[in-house]
Amino acid sequence: MTALSFSVVICAYTEDRLQHIHAAVDSVRAQRPPAAEVILVIDNNPALYKRLIAELPDVTVVENAETPGLSGARNTGARQARGDVIAFLDDDAAADPGWLAALAAAYLEPDVIGVGGLTVPRWQTARPAWMPAEFYWVVGSNYEGMPGSGQQIRNLFGANMSFRQTAFKLVDGFRSDIGRTASGRPLGCEETEFCIRLGQRMPQSRLLMEHGAVVRHFVPDGRCSFKYFVSRCYAEGMSKAQVAQAVGSGDGLSAERGYTTRVLPRGVAKGLADSLRGDLSGLGRAGAIVVGLSVTAAGYAAARARARRG
Repeated sequence: MTALSFSVVICAYTEDRLQHIHAAVDSVRAQRPPAAEVILVIDNNPALYKRLIAELPDVTVVENAETPGLSGARNTGARQARGDVIAFLDDDAAADPGWLAALAAAYLEPDVIGVGGLTVPRWQTARPAWMPAEFYWVVGSNYEGMPGSGQQIRNLFGANMSFRQTAFKLVDGFRSDIGRTASGRPLGCEETEFCIRLGQRMPQSRLLMEHGAVVRHFVPDGRCSFKYFVSRCYAEGMSKAQVAQAVGSGDGLSAERGYTTRVLPRGVAKGLADSLRGDLSGLGRAGAIVVGLSVTAAGYAAARARARRG
């Protein structure tokens, strides 16, 4: 069987992450077998584009040719890619050795159209004691309650995801009206909507988790505050409403039902049990789960109400 070739797409937008961008590229350079190409898409920053062309001569550096924002940048990278598989890595994440090899092994079954890896938070200082593992999605990492390695999943996580090239021929890329833009609000879910549309178009295909494909995602102290936690949860609720409107609430909320009825109650119980054993931060984790769910639901309701008025 011919080995699959990989194009790795990294999207960047600010000089503030320059050190992380170089670390991300270096982590891809270290992969064995190597990627066929590394594509760095610069979103709405001509100065950064010129700088990285000079600093990374072995990398294909291009400017976002679509609507400014993460979706447009990813679509630009996907159109540029020539590999059998397109892997996406965040500009503030670094892949462990063996990342691409583990992804490639998961594509042995022909019905597997996408594979996501294990995204581990790399805290700038330390994990906040009140931060529940069930809400690690707030900081762009795998969270408690996600499917295990080798299991099928509804949607992949943007920091560490890959798709066969054919996926982009089945559906027309990531939607630019969903997800991260320059608005400042931490929206998301563009990859969720993309994966759901892919499953609707090709229901016999599968998306898999592969925990052997590990990525370390940098979490700055600014994203460890309770204020950011609340704002991110509210934005997630708004994003879920957009996804549900785009693909239908049945598919758009299928994974969230089990998460809210099984995973989160277990998390609250665990936090309370930890507090009874002397770990008083368990009360904070239990409380954060209740607050996070409530705020996310409020964001969802607000976005749905706005859509109905519109």
